[in-house]
Amino acid sequence: MSLLPSATEIVFQLGLGDQLRAVTFECDYPVAARGLPQVSRTSLPDGELSPAEIDAEVTSRVETGEPLYTLDAELIRRIDPDLILTQDLCRVCAVPAGAVDQALETIGCHAAVVSLDPHRLDEVISCVGDVGAATGTEAPAAELMTDLRGRVTRVQDRVRNEPQPRVLVLEWGDPPFNAGHWVPDMVEAAGATSVLAAAGESSRRLTWDEIATAGAEIIVFMPCGFNLDAAVEQAGPVLARPELDSVSTFYAVDGNAFFSRPGPRLVDGVEMLAELFHPSEASLMPPGAARLR
Repeated sequence: MSLLPSATEIVFQLGLGDQLRAVTFECDYPVAARGLPQVSRTSLPDGELSPAEIDAEVTSRVETGEPLYTLDAELIRRIDPDLILTQDLCRVCAVPAGAVDQALETIGCHAAVVSLDPHRLDEVISCVGDVGAATGTEAPAAELMTDLRGRVTRVQDRVRNEPQPRVLVLEWGDPPFNAGHWVPDMVEAAGATSVLAAAGESSRRLTWDEIATAGAEIIVFMPCGFNLDAAVEQAGPVLARPELDSVSTFYAVDGNAFFSRPGPRLVDGVEMLAELFHPSEASLMPPGAARLR
């Protein structure tokens, strides 16, 4: 059972999709995951909320200790899983491992719980090995990790001697948040300098004054949990900020697929960023990205 979209992707890449019994409401990739029973759902209010409203609701719940996700205890009891994949990195992203342990104790389920908590890009790749070790698929996991690391290295080699633009990545627009953890690694692997963020550190709220004085040449907007269409829609008020008047280039990207989830498709994200930062004359805008300035 997977309580983490990135773990679901890893499970399928290791050829274990037929053994996966339940996922979360956010597990939409690969397509086969969408047909599985959903054991975890959001507890946020129904209806379309603005970015500011989402931030206020999440902040309030985190401060008061209210859960952001619900677990279907009866479904877990019926499935009686041997293994549950989850995380402790971010309460906003998925059900924390501690909450899973408490729920399992309550319903009398004795599944092993594996928490995947990477902070850096290479640690994300190592999570493939963690899932492989927990599922007896060490060989295909090792092969996949080798392939992913090789792709990152090829990008680094291609852009090594290129100029390194100063890049600010925003994972939220209202209020503005930087993109931390593995995203600065991705930016640097793609041949740029990450500003207002340090690899391995949590994302944090920024001020518009900080952003105005950061000297960013490029902004990449990747609202966490949203696809490209939503990123383009949410980008309008961000682009209108006078603090961004000096920024020459603004991209919106599919954060949900290629940046927010710590799984194999982060390497696709690295390759995408390299195309955005260092396009050749024949380059086209990569799928999952749009240039808005």
